Amino acid sequence: MLDKIGVKKLDDLYSDVPAEFLHKGAYALPPAMSEQEIRDYFASLEAMNAKLKVFVGAGAYDHYTPSVIPYLCARSEFLTAYTPYQCEISQGTLRYIFEYQSLICMLTGLDVSNASLYDGPTAAAEAMKMAIACTRKKTRVLLSKGLLPQVIEVVETYARFHGVEIGYVPVADGQTSAEGLKAELAKDDVAGVIVPSVNRYGIVEDHTGFADAIHAEKGLLIEYCDPSALAVVKTPGEWDADIAIGDGQPLGLPLCYGGPYVGFMAVKKDHMRKMPGRIVGQTVDKEGRRVFVLTLQAREQHIKREKATSNICSNESLMALWVTIYLSLMGPEGLKEVNRLSCDGAHYLYSELLKTGQFEEVFPGKPFLKEFVLKPKQPKLQERLEKAGFFAALPTEEGYVSFCVTEKRTKAEIDALVKAVMEG
Repeated sequence: MLDKIGVKKLDDLYSDVPAEFLHKGAYALPPAMSEQEIRDYFASLEAMNAKLKVFVGAGAYDHYTPSVIPYLCARSEFLTAYTPYQCEISQGTLRYIFEYQSLICMLTGLDVSNASLYDGPTAAAEAMKMAIACTRKKTRVLLSKGLLPQVIEVVETYARFHGVEIGYVPVADGQTSAEGLKAELAKDDVAGVIVPSVNRYGIVEDHTGFADAIHAEKGLLIEYCDPSALAVVKTPGEWDADIAIGDGQPLGLPLCYGGPYVGFMAVKKDHMRKMPGRIVGQTVDKEGRRVFVLTLQAREQHIKREKATSNICSNESLMALWVTIYLSLMGPEGLKEVNRLSCDGAHYLYSELLKTGQFEEVFPGKPFLKEFVLKPKQPKLQERLEKAGFFAALPTEEGYVSFCVTEKRTKAEIDALVKAVMEG
């Protein structure tokens, strides 16, 4: 093999690696262990992890996962399935992707959904590229400062390497500024504007007039959404948005060190052909039976690189299945109940924290669902709450702290968190 590839010895394969980064000497491998010893060893490592009650959101939310979902997703016909190029042998995969697309369209109120993206931030980056492609002569995309920091950072990275200019819309009184938006639109170079449906302070934003102002300048309105919240807040379709994006993680995907998650994207029909990724459609075979096919596939490996809408060549199909099962189990009333319980718990925690006298309100009177920010009077609050068993009070760049309550948090847990604050 070495002769075939033209090198003399194995070490030549690593000739490009600086010498100081190459390990020298024997590897410190432990002695062989039995299966039970290995299990005990890893159990001891797991025991070192702190089991904290999660009172933080910031884009990843600790919602309940019905126990049947991981069981169904682990079935071999799903777990081992990959890209459904051959529709005649991929009907199961194509069907659940079709169902996923249908459910995302129902949630967002838009016409067409693709078959998933990696995560929310990369979905936002793809939407940025879409805006440029759809408007052609426009060169700039605006980002609301109310977006999650990780979303802004990923979009900025994509923009830098695709030659897209990024502008920013300031936040005023806790939400994306309408006046700031109009000032940027007046420069006549805006292809699209990405705004949050629920922003990084947890506030449900009012986008009245945004679509009219942006469309008057031939731009696209793009909403970054928490899909779980779309069960109870105005949808992107109701705001006349052109593109809806976000992360499907709140739809039953467990917290797991940042992933795997699943980005979603839905658009108005006019923009369907500029959307990255595959779209599964429904038709009939020669015998009149309902079947599913790949209707559009603008991002796949067999598309010429320069002609593809995007060069990301995979998706999170298994996670899309997870979301599909979750939404099917919960239904509209179940999603509303999730939001009701989360909202009740968050507002209870908000009022109880203020009663401690250890916080100041930041955006009084602004509507929020499950997440909010306060200004703390105590230093190092997050560290102290962690010692008490809570992951809470996530600091923001303005000096606020963020809290989040989902339906998994009980009143007893909320009261214990408030008690830990007071004891600090």
